[in-house]
Amino acid sequence: MTFDVSRVRAGYPALADGYAYLDGAAGTQVPASVVDAIGGAYRAGLGNSGGVFPASARAAAITRCCREAVADLTGGEPDGVVLGPNMTTLTYRLAAAIAASWAPGDEVIVSRLDHDANVRPWVQAANRAGAVLRWAEVDPATGDLPAAQYAGLLSERTRLVAVTAASNVIGTRPDVAAITRLARSAGALSYVDGVHATPHGPVDVRVLGADFYATSAYKWSGPHVGAIVADPGLLGTLRPDKLVPSPDSVPERFELGTPPFADLAGVAAAVDHLAALDPAAGGSRRERILASMAAAERHEQDLFAVLLGGLDAMQHVTTYGKAVRRTATAYFTVAGMTPQQVAEHLASRRINVWNGHNYAWELTGVLGIRDSGCAVRAGLVHYNDAAEVTRLLDAVAGLG
Repeated sequence: MTFDVSRVRAGYPALADGYAYLDGAAGTQVPASVVDAIGGAYRAGLGNSGGVFPASARAAAITRCCREAVADLTGGEPDGVVLGPNMTTLTYRLAAAIAASWAPGDEVIVSRLDHDANVRPWVQAANRAGAVLRWAEVDPATGDLPAAQYAGLLSERTRLVAVTAASNVIGTRPDVAAITRLARSAGALSYVDGVHATPHGPVDVRVLGADFYATSAYKWSGPHVGAIVADPGLLGTLRPDKLVPSPDSVPERFELGTPPFADLAGVAAAVDHLAALDPAAGGSRRERILASMAAAERHEQDLFAVLLGGLDAMQHVTTYGKAVRRTATAYFTVAGMTPQQVAEHLASRRINVWNGHNYAWELTGVLGIRDSGCAVRAGLVHYNDAAEVTRLLDAVAGLG
């Protein structure tokens, strides 16, 4: 069936302001259902979990529902969902716990395609442990991250492979399943950054083969909450630093301090929203999520074909990334203008885009644009429509 983007957009209050929100790769807007869930949690009354009174029980129930929702979104298990403020904080936390067993001469593999949040924590942990760092390289002409190279990078000393499920600037979707399969055959763990991938299609951590899968709710219409999805048994082998009286159970032992309970209610509401993107989808919430996210992906890719085709047809525009499998994320420069100037021009036309490295520090270096202001990023998500794409193309065309 046709994706009813008008119906979807009607659920987002912020979209009524007349701006074209093409900045979803940096964070999405939230639907009214998420706003209501957060407000409703506060209105009902919350207490810290572990108490004997109703407000405390509500907080515990919200947390449990949040884990179940994230598990349904990713194909994981609720008891393997670690919650925290964001992916970067959680990755540093997990890196410290995982690297505690590393010894000099052990090896860690990171990639030039990744957001720095899935690079620097591992680089720094490896340096502290005396481990050897190995780099998986990007093809600068295509933006691909060839999976075959990992066979030559892995050894019996490899302890971890960190790789993204999708580039946050050029959209490249590497063959994560092939990479994790090679890692597992070498006895190494895999840590997959799914922050940019999760909003753009169905996710199954088992199919990906990810030992750890990171995601952030604010990239898929939720509040600023991060999550790491892993097998509970694997989490049970790790001993993170924690306060003595705090829970020692999994996944709670990884969650420092009191969580934002009302925001966790918003996370569950965001998953329910995604599950309803295709109103014809039936079955369990997991089944509805898979169907709805597949429909959303088709919608985004149809729009992206128009956006990318339009940009590539302009002689004064250069686009980056030519991978066959990629999210609906365009990264481009305009001749004679800095990316900052282009973003300012588009903002004056009420079009929201980002410019700069967007924390793709290694990749922008590979592309040779890091020292010149990098590029402009326009990212599509499920609530964007054809009119917004046309507005962007018309505005960029006017710069030629």
